[in-house]
Amino acid sequence: MPRLIIAALIALCAAFPVGAAEFSTEQKAEIDAMIRAYILENPEILVEAMQVLEKRHQDQTSSADRDKIAASRDAIFDDGFSHVVGNPEGDVTVVEFLDYRCPYCKRAHESVEALLEADSNVRVIVKEFPILGPESTFASRVAMAAMMQSSTIYEDLNDAMMEHKGNLDEATVFALAKDAGADIDRLREDMQSPEIAENIRRTYALARELEINGTPGFIIGDQILRGYAPYEQLHEMVEAARSQG
Repeated sequence: MPRLIIAALIALCAAFPVGAAEFSTEQKAEIDAMIRAYILENPEILVEAMQVLEKRHQDQTSSADRDKIAASRDAIFDDGFSHVVGNPEGDVTVVEFLDYRCPYCKRAHESVEALLEADSNVRVIVKEFPILGPESTFASRVAMAAMMQSSTIYEDLNDAMMEHKGNLDEATVFALAKDAGADIDRLREDMQSPEIAENIRRTYALARELEINGTPGFIIGDQILRGYAPYEQLHEMVEAARSQG
C-alpha cells in the first residue's frame, strides 16, 4: 500500500473519533489540507502509487490474456491452415499475426529469423492477418495460394515480401512469387479459392477474440504481445515460457 494512503489513514484516526458518521465542511477541508501538504512534502509518493497501479493493471491484463488463450487454444495452435516454420516438435511455440505491408512486421521478421537461427527448439506459426488495405489482402491471398504449391515456395515468398522495401502491388507480388518458384497461372486460380477467403476470415475472428487489433501480434506461452518486439524480448519470452513447462 503506498505511503500516501497509510499517512492519510493515520492522520484521520488521530484527528477524528472512531465511528464518526460523516465529516463537517471544516473537517473535510482539514483532511484535504493534510493530504495536500503530505503530497507536496513527499512527491515521490505519486510515482510509487502510479507504479502500483500499473503493476495491478498489468496483472489484470495478463490474467485476461491467459483466459483468452485458453478459450481459443485450438484456433491459435492447430487451425489446420496456418504455416509452421522452425521445429515442428519444438517445446515452445511462437504465434505471429502479420501483414506484409506493415513496417513493424518487417522489423519483427528479422527478430523472428534471428530467434529461429539461435534456438532450434522453437516452432513458429504464421497467421496471415492482412489489415492494411486491399494490397495487404491481395498479398496474403497470393501467399496462401503459394502454400498450396509448396511450403518452400511459401517461405521464400514470405521472406521476399517481408524484405521488399517498396509497394506490394499486384505486379510486384506476382514477380516475387515467380522468383520464389511459384506457378503463376495456378497461383491466380488458387488465390480465388473460397477456402482462402474463409481462412482469412477465421484469422480475423480469432484476432478479435484475442483483442489483437494491429500488427504484428505475438502469442508466446500464456502471454500476448501486441506490437513489435526485438529479438531480445522474444528470446526472454520464449525462455519464460520454456521455464513454465
